[in-house]
Amino acid sequence: MIIEVTNLTKRYAGTTAVAGVSFTVERGEIVGLLGPNGAGKSTTMRILSCFTPASSGTARVAGLDVLADADEVRRRIGYMPENNPLHPEMRVREYLKFRARLKGLGHTRSRQRVDAVTAQCGLADVSKRIIGQLSKGYRQRVGLADALVHEPELIILDEPTIGLDPSQIRAVRQLIKQLGGQHTVLISSHILPEVEMTCNRVLIMREGRILAADSPDNLQNTMKGGKIITEIAAPLEDLKNCWAQMPEVASFSIVTADHGYHRCALTGAGGQDLRAMIFALVSERGWKLRELSRVRHSLEDIYIRLTRPESEEEKF
Repeated sequence: MIIEVTNLTKRYAGTTAVAGVSFTVERGEIVGLLGPNGAGKSTTMRILSCFTPASSGTARVAGLDVLADADEVRRRIGYMPENNPLHPEMRVREYLKFRARLKGLGHTRSRQRVDAVTAQCGLADVSKRIIGQLSKGYRQRVGLADALVHEPELIILDEPTIGLDPSQIRAVRQLIKQLGGQHTVLISSHILPEVEMTCNRVLIMREGRILAADSPDNLQNTMKGGKIITEIAAPLEDLKNCWAQMPEVASFSIVTADHGYHRCALTGAGGQDLRAMIFALVSERGWKLRELSRVRHSLEDIYIRLTRPESEEEKF
């Protein structure tokens, strides 16, 4: 394990930001840390990055305690906070060499690593430009290059795509995916489709606690519900009677489509998958079938259901 967190707690003046959190992250994983504002994501990242001490509990990176072995842990971590603290008056290459030397790299090695991360992060064309004159997307790339320049085992990214346009988000996402395997990546983001496409596993937090920790696919499979969509060429009344008489169907709706087909949306009782049953019924009655699919919960659906305030749960 590259990250081992056990009963981690952080309190600020009577407010508990992180409440007894425990989780692990394996080497080479890309893990998304999700949750609403105030859930404790950034605090957890700051503790792992040795920026903030925990009130209690333990956190280890590559087997090293983040409090007792802070200097050695920092050498193994590349951290890009939400507000990327760059030096706007410096040129890109100048800044990266400066950061590499601060992180303990010698003159020759720092030059080699700056060459490598400049190419890796797509900064070759702007390497001589002043950082303050770059677009937001390029400044984010400079922040990523800074986090990578000393070849860390673990990269921690807090909202790396915030404020970027869709094309910039796509470029940063592809870069993060390329880092997987060579590095372990812990990423916090509010852009859930990006997390779903990028991360092997997600941790969902609310009010300082972890509510779910699994792959996006496994989280989808554990969520009950989800509609079955099917298009069948059959008499409308026969379809209505058929669905109404099936105890496995909790609810349904039917819309007339083209060429004699009807589009049906069905919800299974207890969240069960109705597709095999529907296919058998259509075959038995000799009806024509041109669509049979299951609309699965998105990561956004799962996130909203898990993180909504308890006072609102009865509304859903």
